[in-house]
Amino acid sequence: MILRRLRINSIKIAGERSFAIDQARGRLVLISAVFMLCYMVIAARVIDLTVIQGHLGHERTASLQDSHPSATAITRADVVDRNGVLLATTLKMASLYADPALITDAESTAKGLVKIFPSLSYGDTLQKLQSKKHFVWVQRNLTPHEQYAVLELGQPGLGFQRTDRRIYPQGELSSHLIGYTNVDNHGLAGIERSFDRFLGDGKPLTLTIDIRLQHALRREVQKAMSDFTAKAGVGVIMDVANGEVLAGVSLPDFDPHKAGAANSDAIFNRLSLGVYELGSMFKIFSTAALLETHGSPMSTTFDAREPLKAGRFTINDYHAQKRILTIPEVFMHSSNIGSALMGLEVGTKVLKDFYTDLGLLTPMEIEISEVGKPMVPDPWGDVSTMTASYGHGVATTPFQLTSAVSTIVNGGFFVKPKLILGADNDNKSDLRIVSPQTAESMRKLLRLVVSDGTGKNADVPGYSVGGKTGTAEKIGAKGYDRKRLISSFVGVFPMENPRYAVMVMVDEPKGNKESFGYATAGWVAAPAVARVVSSMGAILGIPVRAQNGVPEISASLKKYVRFEDE
Repeated sequence: MILRRLRINSIKIAGERSFAIDQARGRLVLISAVFMLCYMVIAARVIDLTVIQGHLGHERTASLQDSHPSATAITRADVVDRNGVLLATTLKMASLYADPALITDAESTAKGLVKIFPSLSYGDTLQKLQSKKHFVWVQRNLTPHEQYAVLELGQPGLGFQRTDRRIYPQGELSSHLIGYTNVDNHGLAGIERSFDRFLGDGKPLTLTIDIRLQHALRREVQKAMSDFTAKAGVGVIMDVANGEVLAGVSLPDFDPHKAGAANSDAIFNRLSLGVYELGSMFKIFSTAALLETHGSPMSTTFDAREPLKAGRFTINDYHAQKRILTIPEVFMHSSNIGSALMGLEVGTKVLKDFYTDLGLLTPMEIEISEVGKPMVPDPWGDVSTMTASYGHGVATTPFQLTSAVSTIVNGGFFVKPKLILGADNDNKSDLRIVSPQTAESMRKLLRLVVSDGTGKNADVPGYSVGGKTGTAEKIGAKGYDRKRLISSFVGVFPMENPRYAVMVMVDEPKGNKESFGYATAGWVAAPAVARVVSSMGAILGIPVRAQNGVPEISASLKKYVRFEDE
């Protein structure tokens, strides 16, 4: 009995032990199966990445390469100012794409993406996420915060690709000259367009621009527009010796990062593409033509007592002196009548040829594509010669006018504007347009305008500024409109040995209380040039010229001038 019980107990213990072993074995099998499944998932993913996506995923790769340069592509090169300040560069940024085949819930994913990127359309995004393609772009150039928000969606069908984005650290400050690129980093305007292949090959560019002067010029043109409630404005600073553009502004301007959202008025480059009748600043050229071709002495006179008939037109003086005027008096009082008579004395062919030689009547050669075609009278007869002598009936760009003025004052050598800084920073032309004698006489006349004439508001003590005002009526539906003006001033300094030309043009200014209701160049543009010159002195460290005991460059002309208090 006892043996039987022992045998039963032994069998029972053996059975329990066998059950425990079987149970443990089953658990091991289960765990092994789980591990095997994990390994199979990993292996499947490896095969997907290396084989399927390497071959069957060719469509995605091709789409990516078509949409953006590959990771091995050369990065678009930098653009810097003359002092090495960064104007345009390329940064790697995350861009969002989707593989619609891996999107588990297109509707909720689209809603989530639209919440992160308000600029996206829900319908368009949903359509992309339901595409049969393996690769579709969703959003370019994400911020780190946006990238994190996308990751929080937890959607395996969304991924990121590092792409190049063109960045303009100075924003709109020089947008019209530097230009901008499209989403694929191809230049569409300005330097970016003209040197698209050069920059795309990784070759950097150095511009002639000084971003410090660019800032000062933009600030003062903007102030002139604001003070006189103007439509638009332009500014140029140029080295008169070699044509290097130190600053160039066209307002309104735009953010080059969002060029596609800017309106056509902001995109339009008034500096080089816009052509304007610039009024009495053209008297610089007609006077220079008279001195150069006739060698007329400063005592030469012109009868400005009565308005001048020119065909069906009547030429009047805005600052009428109603007397016989010498050359300095015609220039400092900006007499249209006197200048028209000068033009007739020079002659139609000679004056037209002289303007052509100065580069005023043909499209300008410069390193950007946005270049306007000057408007020239056709046919050009004697009446056109008379009006063109004081800047009516002929239109050119602010860039061209500034270059022509630089040619006159620098000793007479032709100036072509430049935006690219070369290895040789001199770049002076040896093409002479006027003689040294004519250049010197014009420098004296320009200084006389600022010291005693219509440009007094451009004077900056210690810098010997010379220049010329220009107030032109814009052409309307019924001819010239007296209420719509273009007010401009071109200044040069120092007049004893000119180095810089500064031009400011303000489009459709309105008179204010401080200007006694006037919106002419002497009130609008001349003070802006004075402020720019003052800023240039501080920025460039230009020494102030001692005035005590130093004779005025224009002193020798004053014997030909009758002043009001005489």
